[in-house]
Amino acid sequence: QVQLMESGGGLVQPGGSLRLSCVVSGNIRSISAMAWYRQVPGNQRELVATATGERSTMYADSVKGRFTISRDNTKNTVYLQMDSLKPEDTAVYRCNAARIRTGLQYIVNLWGQGTQVTVSS
Repeated sequence: QVQLMESGGGLVQPGGSLRLSCVVSGNIRSISAMAWYRQVPGNQRELVATATGERSTMYADSVKGRFTISRDNTKNTVYLQMDSLKPEDTAVYRCNAARIRTGLQYIVNLWGQGTQVTVSS
């Protein structure tokens, strides 16, 4: 069974930093684009950052210059380094894999369960 497992969330003061991790487990052949989303109650889910390759990345305007997405393909892991955090960054953060090819199946649009990030003094 293929799963995405996020970790690294928690409570941090404004201006602080966190690093989120998302590990894809299973018999992985290949993974296409990966992304981080976030959502708060009453709001639409927001695309935060995408990584389509080792050096091809995209960021939402609200986090550009503060967040960095990266991938370690040897560990099937995507990271989100979050610096200069603001209270408005508070949300549940979820990772997504657009397409995953395994030895047994082809999976589209797979989500993790999410990790809570709270920015407060």
